[in-house]
Amino acid sequence: MTFKVATTRDLMNAAGEPIFDPALFDLLKANPEIEWEWLPEDVTEITPDIAARYDAIHINLPRVTAASVGGDDCRVKIFARNGVGFDTVDLEACKAKGIAVTNTPIAIRRPVAVAALTLIFALSGKLFKKDEIVREGRWNARVDHMGIGLTGRTLGMIGAGGIGQELIPLARPFFKEIQVYDPYVEADVFQCIGARKVGFEDVLAAADFLLVACPLNDETRHMINADAFRRMKPTACFVNVARGPIHDEAALAEALASGEIAAAGLDVTEQEPISPDSPLLAMDNTIITPHALCWTDECFDDIARTALQSILDVSEGKEPVHRVI
Repeated sequence: MTFKVATTRDLMNAAGEPIFDPALFDLLKANPEIEWEWLPEDVTEITPDIAARYDAIHINLPRVTAASVGGDDCRVKIFARNGVGFDTVDLEACKAKGIAVTNTPIAIRRPVAVAALTLIFALSGKLFKKDEIVREGRWNARVDHMGIGLTGRTLGMIGAGGIGQELIPLARPFFKEIQVYDPYVEADVFQCIGARKVGFEDVLAAADFLLVACPLNDETRHMINADAFRRMKPTACFVNVARGPIHDEAALAEALASGEIAAAGLDVTEQEPISPDSPLLAMDNTIITPHALCWTDECFDDIARTALQSILDVSEGKEPVHRVI
């Protein structure tokens, strides 16, 4: 019996080609019963009709809701999702249907850690402001935009799972200290790689750069709110490479405008794409990238390889490695 697989079209570029090495689809050829295609529709949510047509869906951004898998003719056996996050997938609905959900946590650890450092370095060196004054012919204005040295500063981290633990050894040579708030990881794990576990209020108060690298869930939604920004240093920079709703964007804009904090680097925003009316877009003390700073050829090749291998495993009756449920 044919095992039908689809890949969502947001993993295709404008030329109609995959944004990863197309040779990776050859992985699926290991099972001659697999039939693969691009999802014909460009969708933001998997519909019951789509779920009735395929045994496996290689998915990037489209949401999977209870309605997606609620039909009696739902055929899907696995949603192989790109990236580490799975907040766009209704896990309980999939679990009730016996549908496997996988992610690609190993593939994104180094790319996201590098993206976090990229934002930190850009903020510390005031990179974009210095680029701007050169392009505007204001060379001598460089004296008004002194950067921030890191060797005497503290990097504070909210969450340090796979990505955070990849980042800490990379960041350690640049900072005086790294402090981490993560209630789910033991202190000795951080101590072994050069960081110190602290409380939430402690990391807010100590951080010169506060980095968010935790999952989005009911506990972390708007964790970084107006009260949190008030507890930070007025010279601190805020960086989020996790999920936008972890910070309260209105509160962030107010904190930046009032001088409660100095700057922000965001690869994620509360609304994506960010609203063109967002006050953050008019601020020269923010750097905003489109939830894609970690997107490199290596990153997407590794992600696709992992996701497609999970699909192949399920097609052959094997347990996929990175199964969330």
